[in-house]
Formats: sequence, structure tokens, C-alpha cells
Amino acid sequence: MFGKLKEKLGSFVDKVAQTEISEKDVNRALDDLEIELLEADVAFDVVEELKERIREKLIGQKVKIGTDKRKLVEEAVEEAILEILTPGRGIDLLEEIRSKEDKPYVIAFVGFNGSGKTTTIAKLAHWLKKNGLSVVIAASDTFRAGAIEQVEEHAKRVGVKVIKHQYKSDPAAVAYDAIEHAKARGIDVVLIDTAGRNELNRNLMDEMKKIVRVTKPDLVVFVGDALAGNAIIEQARQFNEAVKIDSVILTKLDADARGGAAISISHEINAPILFVGVGQGYDDLRPFDEKWMMERIFGA
Repeated sequence: MFGKLKEKLGSFVDKVAQTEISEKDVNRALDDLEIELLEADVAFDVVEELKERIREKLIGQKVKIGTDKRKLVEEAVEEAILEILTPGRGIDLLEEIRSKEDKPYVIAFVGFNGSGKTTTIAKLAHWLKKNGLSVVIAASDTFRAGAIEQVEEHAKRVGVKVIKHQYKSDPAAVAYDAIEHAKARGIDVVLIDTAGRNELNRNLMDEMKKIVRVTKPDLVVFVGDALAGNAIIEQARQFNEAVKIDSVILTKLDADARGGAAISISHEINAPILFVGVGQGYDDLRPFDEKWMMERIFGA
């Protein structure tokens, strides 16, 4: 899709005869692209921001004889998307964990049902272990039937311990016990699984707030399904308002050919993407690389 964006803009610039690109010409070209961007699941206000950034980079550009006009356009578009993909400060997770003096490093995971949160936690546990760190998982989803067994099965496969209570017990107490367990045994990282929320269940959202209040996590991670389209933006906003999201993990990116969610979500909540899920295996969690994402978007 974004290949089409570059093609359209490149075709437009090829027709520019004057020595300077005008605002009128850029606006005309960008207006033609708005529907395509929205169909690619880029949020409306992100589309507007992207268009504005491209305007700033192109309007007034000198077009000399022999100028590679298409390259000029490609660079403007890619720079604009890259700026939106990388808001705020990046997070070097391994460095943050290793440099924290009072272990453990606590990560709380939030997200809607069906986003792949529990599987993502197991993938991250596997990745952390491969990097020489010890991990324990808190089974703080005490609401959904089968949730504790699910996280236990994943944990068994990747070789980490799970701290659990009974169903309907206080999820914040489970997380607290996991942290105390980690402190007593010198474990580096606690990963807190929480119940999947939806917009109709305020009690679960209140429980999640309590978990964050009690455990004071070093990182709150929103796990979002890249296939959810623009719905993921509203989901992220809800959680960000409740507990302030620090970073994002996008799942099922291997099945998303559009890339709109990746472009939109970081911009909307001003939180960087930490990892992307690119398959079903435990090794299929890739640290986010904006260059890789750009290649993927422009190759789509």
C-alpha cells in the first residue's frame, strides 16, 4: 500500500515543471492518498499528521534539472513515517533490567481479550532467558476460566516458574507474592499476566489499576493485536488513561500486510513499540526495529 503512496507522489513530482514544489500541488497529491491511508488502518489524526509532515518536507523543495525526484519523495515519506514510528525515548530493555539495583524488574502486561497477551509473555520470558536473565511469571488473570492453566502450560514449555492463587482471588496479591518470591530467590524479572479487558467491564479495569498501584511496575506494556485495525487505537487509549502505558508489543504482525496499526499506535499514546510478534513459535518475538518496519511497510 505504501509503495502505491510513493508511486503516486513520485508520478506527481515527475510532472512538476517549475523549480519549486508548490503547496497546491502537494495538497492535491496528498488528498488523493488519504482514503488509501485510512483503508490501511492508519488512524485519521495520524493520517493528518503524516500529511502535514510530508507537506513540510516537500513544499518549497527546489527541483533542479537532473534531480532524482522520486528519491526526493521517497525520502520525505519515509522520514515522516519514521518520525511517527519512533516517539519519545526508546527502551533498551536488557540494559534497564541489568542496571536496576533493587531486583526484580517488574513488567505488567495489559490488553484486551484475544490479543495474544499470555503467549507474548511466554515469548518474552523465553527471550529474556536466552539473554541470561531469570524470570518468574505472576498468574494474575484469576478471572477467566482456564487462564491459570494456560499460562502454566506456556511457562512449562519455556522453563520458568509460575506464582498462582485460586481463581477469583485478588490478582494484585498474586503479583505481590510473585515479586516477593523473586526478591527472596534473586530472580531478575517478574512478568505479570492480567485479565483481558473489554470496554464493558469496568471492574476488571479497576483490578488492573490496583495491580499497578500495588506492584509499582518498572514497565507497563500494552499488548495489541495488529489485525484489530483502528480498534487497537481506542483500546490503547483506554489503558493509557487508566495506568499510563510505557511501551507496546504488537502481535500477529506476520498476518498484517497493511502496517497501519504500527504507524498509528505509537503516535496516539506516545509510547514506543518494544517488540513485534511475527509467528506462533516462542522465538517469534522480534525486538522492534524501525528500519525493519520501514522495509516491511514499503515492501507491502
